[in-house]
Amino acid sequence: MLKVIAACGNGMGTSQIIKMKISNVFKRLGVPADVAHMSVGEAKSQAGNYDVVFCSESLMNNFRATAKTRVVGLKNLLSEQEIEDKLKAAGIV
Repeated sequence: MLKVIAACGNGMGTSQIIKMKISNVFKRLGVPADVAHMSVGEAKSQAGNYDVVFCSESLMNNFRATAKTRVVGLKNLLSEQEIEDKLKAAGIV
């Protein structure tokens, strides 16, 4: 099961919306995933415990991709198609 973070500036509304969109995509693709949402500050300290971090492209510089953790930046936070395309392009699904 993939462990995924949806991160936004404050960890409130936007990250919750991203979480719902990500969950929809994983469900549609049949990929088991545990998706959490949190602020960028919290996500920075937790990222090493997760497989994928999703955030807006403008927040990507807060994270460092590692061998275990992939960072995916989104232009349109509401686009399930963009989420799916970027998951496939990164080889995550």
